[in-house]
Amino acid sequence: MPVDAVVLLDDRLLVEELLVGLPTGRRQLRLYTTSCWYYRACRAAVAGAGELREDIGLPDPRRAVPVMAEVARRHPHLNLLNLEATAAALDLRAEVWLSERAAEGLLPGVLETEGLPWRLVATA
Repeated sequence: MPVDAVVLLDDRLLVEELLVGLPTGRRQLRLYTTSCWYYRACRAAVAGAGELREDIGLPDPRRAVPVMAEVARRHPHLNLLNLEATAAALDLRAEVWLSERAAEGLLPGVLETEGLPWRLVATA
């Protein structure tokens, strides 16, 4: 079955997906997260547990890091977490799914400026 969309999950949504699954409707999604968001998800888990399933990808740093440098020139106020998320979304041509807390920060505005789609996804 062909993939309908590439989706980049923030740390809270990654945990939700790993524990109970996210509602995707009938769409086939290719899920990714970033290294920073994966690290934060592991820190939130007991004693660093939190194996990343094989079907959830991580962006290739050889491609993402140069894009991060470009994004940093356009948005010098961004921290590493937001730089990586923006660069990954650009590189993967992904829609970024943000939890309510992440949607309150700077990232949505940056994504919009970069012409990247994003969606607020409520968790249980």
